[in-house]
Amino acid sequence: MNEAVLSAGDTGWVMVSAALVLLMVAGLALFYGGLVRSRSMLNTMMMSAAAFGVVGVQWIVGGYSLAFSEGGSWIGGLSWLGLSGVTGEPGPYSDTIPHLVFAAFQGMFAVITAALISGAIVERMKFRAYLLFILLWTTIIYDPLAHWVWGGGWIGAMGALDFAGGTVVHISAGVSAVIAALMLGKRRGFGKEPFVPHNVPMTLLGAALLWFGWFGFNAGSALAADGVAANAFVTTFAAPAAALAVWMVLELLKSGHSTAVGAATAIVAGLVAITPAAGFVTPLSSIAIGGLAAVASFVAIQVRARSSLDDSLDVFACHGVAGIVGAVLTGVFATTTVNPNGADGLLYGNPSLVVVQVIAVLATIAFVAVATAGVIAVVRVVAGLRVSLADELAGIDLSEHGESAYHGGDLATLPVATGRRVGESVVIPAAEVARFAATVPTK
Repeated sequence: MNEAVLSAGDTGWVMVSAALVLLMVAGLALFYGGLVRSRSMLNTMMMSAAAFGVVGVQWIVGGYSLAFSEGGSWIGGLSWLGLSGVTGEPGPYSDTIPHLVFAAFQGMFAVITAALISGAIVERMKFRAYLLFILLWTTIIYDPLAHWVWGGGWIGAMGALDFAGGTVVHISAGVSAVIAALMLGKRRGFGKEPFVPHNVPMTLLGAALLWFGWFGFNAGSALAADGVAANAFVTTFAAPAAALAVWMVLELLKSGHSTAVGAATAIVAGLVAITPAAGFVTPLSSIAIGGLAAVASFVAIQVRARSSLDDSLDVFACHGVAGIVGAVLTGVFATTTVNPNGADGLLYGNPSLVVVQVIAVLATIAFVAVATAGVIAVVRVVAGLRVSLADELAGIDLSEHGESAYHGGDLATLPVATGRRVGESVVIPAAEVARFAATVPTK
């Protein structure tokens, strides 16, 4: 590293990028909130908001140190607990921005990763259980994985490329979503009644805010206002555009309609896919990555829809599948003409990079799946997992937060449908309780 000299331009850009990533959490709350039923919207949005508090504090107290301080190949040390020694001077990961700015920027990544998982468990998980889950998950899974890839751990040392979080953020969230959904069980009525998004315009607005914030997520990961950041900025525009175009065609061929929910999903899938590659591939390559990821995610959603898996908002199809596609294709399209600090991929004479990328993907999947199952098992014992049947039928907003998103509209039909008003209990036939209880975990 060259002699450390703070750059006002680099510092300003990364600070703005950190704020853009923070805005992505609000975009995610809108994206997810519009996709669920109205009686669950507040809980769904609160799961994103809660990550700010739980993961934000965890990151400052110990998460950053575990992920990025000097340690072994598997986990960082404790030298930066409470951000001790993390100052306004340049740190080991950049010689032009303050160490504090780098720590804050990375903290935003930890927050949104935990929030992403919530899309698989909406409408049925106890809120206190979710809070405990994201605290344990970030400490036991995210922090070590970030160290493996970015903090001097074994995946980074192996030569795997992950510019902004294909493995660390998206594959980890997608795999955890599947494990959490399986262990939590299906929502009442899943596969038997439609679960219709209650506010599609909200979801489209959320997708737009995610795309806007993602320019900071990817281009900010250059940690400088330079040519690599400019390339990442353009590829972050191109890949989701390609994914959107391909997705609309796929929907037209399948059903004759291009849906707004499909468009929002396509944008996110394209953004996910380009995340590991953004600073390593050309804009033309990013179009290929976005288009191929759209096909893979589209097919994954069709397969999931015919299965018994209640990954409520298709977190795995959107983040897990697209993240895997993007990580592997980074090994195909990466070129040092874009980023001399990267590596050449298959198309530039280095097929071994594909092998390295695949190893990183498989290791991430295996570690995250096993560790998430362990975390869920602990949460089940300590706090229980599911709300009661009565509360699920009445709406998780009421039971977990004591409030409703809307007063009037379909809320007015709630007493007719469930027999419940705010502050009242609901009476459900014993046969209904027994039938449902046999299909889901008791806690």
